[in-house]
Amino acid sequence: MVSIKSFITKQLNLPDSAVETAVMPSPLSPGVPGARVTPRNEHNVSRRQISDGALQVLNGLHRAGFQAYLVGGSVRDLLLGREPKDFDVATDAHPEQVRKLFRRNARLIGRRFILVHVQFGHEIIEVATFRGSANGKKSETSETGRILADNVYGSLEEDARRRDFTANALYYNIADRGILDFSTGMEDLQAGRLRVIGDPEQRYSEDPVRMLRAVRFAAKLGFIMDAAAQAPIAACRERLQEVPSARLFEETLKLFLNGNAQTSFEHLRQQGLFAALFPQVDALLDNAEYGTTHTLLQGALAGTDTRVRDGKSVTPAFLFAALLWPALQLQSQLLEQQGKPATVALQQAASDVLQECIGRVSVPRRFALPMREIWDLQARFMRRGGRRPHALLAHPRFRAAFDFLSLRSQGGEIPATLVEWWEQFQTADHDGRRILIEQARLDETGQEPALGPLPATSRRRPRRRRRGNRPDQDDMAQPGGADGSHDNGQTDNN
Repeated sequence: MVSIKSFITKQLNLPDSAVETAVMPSPLSPGVPGARVTPRNEHNVSRRQISDGALQVLNGLHRAGFQAYLVGGSVRDLLLGREPKDFDVATDAHPEQVRKLFRRNARLIGRRFILVHVQFGHEIIEVATFRGSANGKKSETSETGRILADNVYGSLEEDARRRDFTANALYYNIADRGILDFSTGMEDLQAGRLRVIGDPEQRYSEDPVRMLRAVRFAAKLGFIMDAAAQAPIAACRERLQEVPSARLFEETLKLFLNGNAQTSFEHLRQQGLFAALFPQVDALLDNAEYGTTHTLLQGALAGTDTRVRDGKSVTPAFLFAALLWPALQLQSQLLEQQGKPATVALQQAASDVLQECIGRVSVPRRFALPMREIWDLQARFMRRGGRRPHALLAHPRFRAAFDFLSLRSQGGEIPATLVEWWEQFQTADHDGRRILIEQARLDETGQEPALGPLPATSRRRPRRRRRGNRPDQDDMAQPGGADGSHDNGQTDNN
C-alpha cells in the first residue's frame, strides 16, 4: 500500500521534507481573532505530559465537532516545566452537551457559573463553556460591582478576556497542538511577572478573591506582581468582607497548604490582606508585648511547608489552631482579669474567637472541634501528677496537641524542659514513667531539678488490689501496647 506521504510526493513532485511540512496542521489556528499562536515546534508542552483523562475529554469534544482547549494553570505549569495539579478544559459546548457526550462520567456543578466535572477513576476534569461578557442579562452584580451570578456564554476570545491573569489565559489547542495567547501571557511567563487582565481595580471589585489569588500565584511561582496589580489592593482589600466566609476558608487553605505558606504569609502581610482575613492576630504581630506570636506562626508555616514538600499529610485544624492561638490567648487573659477561672476563660475565649471568624474566615465544624481539642489539651500538659499523664497520652488528639506544645516551646512561650519530659514519657517503660512522674512532683515542689536523676529510695510502692484478671492500669494507658510504642492513629501535624 502506498503511503499518503509517498503519494503526495509523487503527484506534486516535491521533496519529502516539503511534504512533512505540508501535511502538518496550520499553526495559525484560523477563525480565532486576536490570538497569537505559538506552534507545537516552538513550545515544550507535549501530549505525553497531559493526563489520560484530560486527553479523553479533549479528544472526545474535538471528535464531536466542538472546540477543545486545555487552559489555565495546567498550561502555565507545563510551560514552566512544573507538574500540574489538575487539568481544566474550555470548550464552546454547553454544559448539557458535555454531559450528554460523556454520560455516566459527567455531572453538572456550580451556581455562579455552571461547570461539568468529568470523572475518570480518581481524576476529575473540570470542563467550562466559554464565558461571555458580564454585562449580559444573566449576569448579576452587587452594589460594589461583585459578580453574584454569571452564567453567560461567549466566544473563545471573550473567555480569554474574562480570565484573571495573563499567565492563566493560555490555551492549548488539541486540534493543532498550538498555544493561543490573547494578551501577554507568554511574555509574562518568561519575565516572571504576574499581570492582571483588564483594569485591576475593576477585576478586584468583580471578585475580591482575585487579590488572594494574586498573592498565591506570586508565592507559588516566584513571580513579581506588577505595579498595576498591586496599586488597587489597599483600596479594595476590605471588600473581602463581602465574600462568603466559607469561600475565604477554602482560599486560605490554598494559600497555606501549597508548600509556600511562609512566602504567602509575607506577601499577605505586605499587601495588608492578612489583616483583612485575621485582624485580631495581625494586630498582635506588631505588638512588642506579644513577641512570640510571629515566631509561633513562622514555626507553624515552616512545618506545614516541610510536610507538604515531603508528601506528608497536613490538617487544617492544626494550621488554624496556630493561626488563631495568639488571639485566643489575649481573649483568655482578658476574661481571667474579669475574674473567670482559667478553664472557663479558655473555653469562652475559644468560642469568642471562632465567632469572630464567622464574619471573616469561617472554620467548618469538622475542623473547629479538633482545633479546640488541641487548645484544651495544652493546659493538661502542665499537670503531670498521678494518673493524669497516662490519661492524656491515651487521648486520640494527643499527638497533634503535643506537636502544638513543641511549637509553642520553639517560640519561647513555654520551657523546653516540659517538651523534653513528655518526649521521654512517651517512650519510657512502666518503671521509667513512674520515675518521670516522681521527678515532676519533686520539681513542682522545688525538691529536685526537672529531669534530673531520681535519688535512690527504699520506699516501696503500695500494693494494688486486683479483681479477677483485670489488667494493670499502667498497661492499659500505654498507646500501642505495653512496650510503650506510640501509635494512636494521629498524625504529626506540624
